[in-house]
Amino acid sequence: MRVLGLISGTSHDGIDSAIVDWSLSDGLLTGVVEHVGEQPYEPDLRARIIAALPPNQVDLGEVCRLDTLIGQAFASAAAGAGPADLICSHGQTLFHWVSDGHVLGTLQLGQPAWIAERTGLPVVSDLRVRDVAAGGHGAPLVSYLDLLLLAGIEGRSGALNLGGIANLTVREPAIAYDTGPASALIDAAVLAATGSPYDEDGRLGAQGKVDEDLLADLLAEPYYREAPPKSTGKELFTPGYVKSDLPLPDLVATLTALTAETVAAEIRRHRLDTVVVSGGGVRNPTLMGMLRSRVDARVLPSDELGVPADAKEAIAFSLYGWLTAHGLPATVPSCTGASGARLLGTVTPGAGPLRLPEPLDDAPTGVRFR
Repeated sequence: MRVLGLISGTSHDGIDSAIVDWSLSDGLLTGVVEHVGEQPYEPDLRARIIAALPPNQVDLGEVCRLDTLIGQAFASAAAGAGPADLICSHGQTLFHWVSDGHVLGTLQLGQPAWIAERTGLPVVSDLRVRDVAAGGHGAPLVSYLDLLLLAGIEGRSGALNLGGIANLTVREPAIAYDTGPASALIDAAVLAATGSPYDEDGRLGAQGKVDEDLLADLLAEPYYREAPPKSTGKELFTPGYVKSDLPLPDLVATLTALTAETVAAEIRRHRLDTVVVSGGGVRNPTLMGMLRSRVDARVLPSDELGVPADAKEAIAFSLYGWLTAHGLPATVPSCTGASGARLLGTVTPGAGPLRLPEPLDDAPTGVRFR
């Protein structure tokens, strides 16, 4: 089954896509990665998404318009990706409702009917809320794929994703959680000062000097001391989270050090020997250099396991579409905090009658990519 996975992450910069042809034999799931890509949001749509994020206030009219416009953007990305049998769309997270350490709701926009209408294919969508309804955080959902990927690595291993928010999955014991910001605060500082969406190649961070006093103040954030499972987002780490008069290079260097230190602290806490890293932060050499200098673990990009670092989350949602189509859960309760594993998502039929495979009795025990 060829499944197209679609997601726009917490950087809100565009839609990542991946088509994977999945086949199962004797418990081993093989994924042939046939396509990966990214379609940037049109500047006006990205600006409207950012303007709708906390602490900004929007009315239901704008929520409706964004649901439609994001859905149409996802439909365009799907139409240009290539042939598939099924689509799994994460959509765009606009709000993640956390109160007293508990997730009470989560909202992803991008109406899947637009994707089904444009492509004629069935669409699995709205994947996080079932885990939330079962008492979980609905995040990090990528932990299911992470644990399959880590199964063949010797020693204590973990998987780190550096998007807008950073999340870590630890193999033994199986836990996963958001560690804090990855690029979210860096991007916000660069965007406010220059209009550019991110620190390209980590150049500003490399030019600046870390302000140790500001870094110490930022590290006092209570979230870092909460016990997992836990999740966070731009509801906490808003564009106005950091107030500073530092020169931009020094501010970016300090925010980059914040990400490196908060992630490294968790890697050290779990005494990890190997960390597989994915997400846009892998392409920031300043961030990766700061991270490597703070840990003894071997740090390798997920590309070395056959999973393109920029597309791992899209590949994960391709997998979750396959699992849902085959009647299998895609969550790990110890990672999300839910009361049990859950079958994820709702299904929007395509142009013809909805036909799904016969449900499988047993979940895959391993995964490999070609």
